[in-house]
Amino acid sequence: MTDNRTILVVDGDLRQRTELGRILDTWGYAPTLATDGIEAGELMAAKTFAMVIAEYEAAAASARELLALAKGGAQDVPVLFLSREPSIEAAVQMMKYGALDFVVKPIQEAQLRLLVRQAFGETEGGGDGRRARCRGRARIVAEDAAMARVLELARQIADSRASVFIQGESGTGKEVIARFIHDNSCRSQGPFVAINCAALPENLLESELFGHEKGAFTGAVSAKPGKFELADGGTLLLDEVTEMPFHLQAKLLRVLQEREVDRLGARRPVPVDIRVLSTTNRDMGEAIETKAFREDLYYRLNVIPLTLPPLRERPKDLPVLARHFIDKYNDLDGRCVKSLADAAVEKLMTLPFRGNVRELENMIERAVLLCDGDCIRPADLFPGDVLDAEVGETGVSTLASFPAGAPMPLKEVEKNLIFQALDQTSGNRTHAAKLLGISVRTLRNKLNEYKEAVPEDGDGI
Repeated sequence: MTDNRTILVVDGDLRQRTELGRILDTWGYAPTLATDGIEAGELMAAKTFAMVIAEYEAAAASARELLALAKGGAQDVPVLFLSREPSIEAAVQMMKYGALDFVVKPIQEAQLRLLVRQAFGETEGGGDGRRARCRGRARIVAEDAAMARVLELARQIADSRASVFIQGESGTGKEVIARFIHDNSCRSQGPFVAINCAALPENLLESELFGHEKGAFTGAVSAKPGKFELADGGTLLLDEVTEMPFHLQAKLLRVLQEREVDRLGARRPVPVDIRVLSTTNRDMGEAIETKAFREDLYYRLNVIPLTLPPLRERPKDLPVLARHFIDKYNDLDGRCVKSLADAAVEKLMTLPFRGNVRELENMIERAVLLCDGDCIRPADLFPGDVLDAEVGETGVSTLASFPAGAPMPLKEVEKNLIFQALDQTSGNRTHAAKLLGISVRTLRNKLNEYKEAVPEDGDGI
């Protein structure tokens, strides 16, 4: 184990760069932050680091040079690449040139910690108690009786080994409940590993889940454990499990039955001790009926069912959640907003919140940034008439009509519609792009034009 605990962090996003540095600092490492590959190269030329964690997009133009610097000296410095979008070609190329790993963002803290410890040659345990302090970190803000019942059931079943199947609309907090169950279980000091089954292409998902041996496929220059092995002794969350390709469902079923996993290219299975939690926002009856999801796998995962109520069915939680998010973004953005005006609370109470808690969080984050006093007004919640949702007899929000008088500039209309699409899809850029009829790449380019006004993506680093 090296005495040098310095880590160079390369990320073009200020918030994510700072958050990653903060996490590494709490774990006892010494992070140095850089915005791109050029700055990283200059820092590496002047100083020896023990590890490099780089967002691939931020370092893409000089990624090979960065690897050459890390691998060219007397010390072989491990380099971990994080990427905003899955790219098998980039992953294979970077692993070929000696990268420690190439992981799609957002990376979960448990996986990040495991990779960092691996890079430093550290073993789990060590008696530092850091994992124990993570217990209870999944903070759930709830006062409504509907949510209280869910939390009580989650507490009752937390210590069992049984699989839990968490259903609910997008943005209701399914992953937060999963973390709550883990944090209140006897596995709380073990890893919590999550994988979004809808975020990765089919061929990459299989490797991410089950791992692979060296030489299992072109570009597999070293063996890599999958998420099942990374979660050994802890909890594995299969987020949006119903989006898993049908042929992989059979392999998942076998792992759950035998409690052992076959890496791609391996000669023998690896035993695993895990508790599996799953989430979905789909109608399971329909998914099974249309043969999109195996019925036998569903019954294996659905030992204990939990259904989260949508925000519109938790009226007492809306004000306390808004207060929670005001405090959160006051801290993150250095603001000092103290309250919501009564008129703003009344307006929030009329909205259907199809994006649920995630939509409310996006709305409050924007309001905190736009508020020019210490109290959020309706105008801060809805900047521009086109974003102002009207609730009709159906209870569904619709676009308000454009203001009378001179038409709005086309650029402004476009920007407002993108904001609303992100609100309605709970910040999910893929779904927002589909709603707008454009590609994800086009949406990302548009967001980069007015990045400061758009809420950041969800959880993770």
